[in-house]
Amino acid sequence: MKRLILYLLYMLLLTACAAPAPAQEETPEVAQLIAMDTLMTFTAYGEDAKAVVQQAAEAMRTAEAMFSRTLPESEVSRLNAQGSGKAGPELQRLLEAASHYWRETGGAFDITVAPVASAWGFTTDSFQVPDAEELESLKELVDGSGVTVDGPAGTVSLKAGQSIDLGGIAKGYASDLAAQMFASASIQRGKAELGGNILAWGVRPDGNPWRVGIVDPARPEAGDAFVGIVELEDSAAITSGGYQRFFEANGQRYHHIIDPAAGWPADSGLTSVTVVARMDGGGERLNGTMCDAYSTALFIMGEEKALDFWRSHQTQTEYEDAFDLVLVTEDGRVIVTEGLSDRFHPIEDSGYEYETAS
Repeated sequence: MKRLILYLLYMLLLTACAAPAPAQEETPEVAQLIAMDTLMTFTAYGEDAKAVVQQAAEAMRTAEAMFSRTLPESEVSRLNAQGSGKAGPELQRLLEAASHYWRETGGAFDITVAPVASAWGFTTDSFQVPDAEELESLKELVDGSGVTVDGPAGTVSLKAGQSIDLGGIAKGYASDLAAQMFASASIQRGKAELGGNILAWGVRPDGNPWRVGIVDPARPEAGDAFVGIVELEDSAAITSGGYQRFFEANGQRYHHIIDPAAGWPADSGLTSVTVVARMDGGGERLNGTMCDAYSTALFIMGEEKALDFWRSHQTQTEYEDAFDLVLVTEDGRVIVTEGLSDRFHPIEDSGYEYETAS
């Protein structure tokens, strides 16, 4: 899960005088809720801001009712229990996107890893190190090609014994929904904070880009320890990190990002991956969804493969747009891809070495 990984910061000018109070029309409307096991906050400015943030909050409740595998009556839970069945258009679209990212990442992103994640206890918080024989058996069920979507018939089917978990992609899809709502209501500025998923819409009331802090994976409990600040406008920034959810057993730490090929928590040399992309408010491209899926997959791939993947995806395709990365490594480096180089600000005395990838 990507809970509370990025924090949107209001960065005040360091002057002796206080900034002037915003005009009445720039007073934000805010809605908060807990959904998808995450505190979500929607903020918008403008004439229709109050209605939009309330609609966004309601859309998150609806999305959770469709996509959560821990809610017994959700569409995903019914599909997992039955192995096949009718699916609404939202679930179909998300499953088609998941299949695309499974193919694009060579299986590093795979929603059918659900039985393995459950064996580790990350679904129920009953953590344990699974028996090796059990893991080998469960790994046979991890196969993204086993998910079949028949759009005309409105049905979805899974390979026998499979189950799916959309936790690595659903909040990214939720940020796409929020962007669509902001665009439809002609909201000029706002933000959505969905745990580690940030939607920065338009610019701040002072006309400057939104400033998003990327949490230092070595000090996540500090709350204000960052490896850098990224300036964003009409963009999503989504982070995956091994520090977000973990347990310890026999002196060893095990985090929740499971490598589908190994059946074990990924050991890639990375401590966090942030994916940044421009947002399409029209809804044709699901770039928030893309960022969510890729942040997980590239964490699993590791530094070298992640950067090769980034280099190979820097032209717009029929399905998605280019993106940029911030990689934090176990050996104390922060790697920023060149598309972010003029928008990323390192933290002085953070202890990290900073590099630009091209």
